Amino acid sequence: MRMNTHHERHFAPTKTPSTLRQQEIVEAYLALLDAHMHELRLGEADGTHSIEYFAEKLHMHPRHLSNTLHESLGQSPCDLYEQRLLEVAKELILAGTQPIAHIARQMHYDPSNFGKFFKHYTGLTPMQFRKGNP
Repeated sequence: MRMNTHHERHFAPTKTPSTLRQQEIVEAYLALLDAHMHELRLGEADGTHSIEYFAEKLHMHPRHLSNTLHESLGQSPCDLYEQRLLEVAKELILAGTQPIAHIARQMHYDPSNFGKFFKHYTGLTPMQFRKGNP
């Protein structure tokens, strides 16, 4: 007869620890990313952030963060960041209250680079996007 000791742990191994840890990392990264996008949306961000910034906040090496996001989501941190930037840009453009150049500066872009960034992902300039979505 086997007796349980206080050293034995009982849990349902539904996921491997690495998968659980990857999920924690992804959720923490996305929470930081959402907070940063909120600051950009409000015009309160002190700049754009790099993978190194996010990795430092999460106390890990940038390569580990990048590999984890890619393995878990199939996207790089840069891809995720740019997708979120585009979402914020679209929201601000559609709000229609600020000139495009102001929105670009609020998002820490030079206005001409902002237009190139936006057109690269949407096929439209920011003004065309605004006019086409009243």
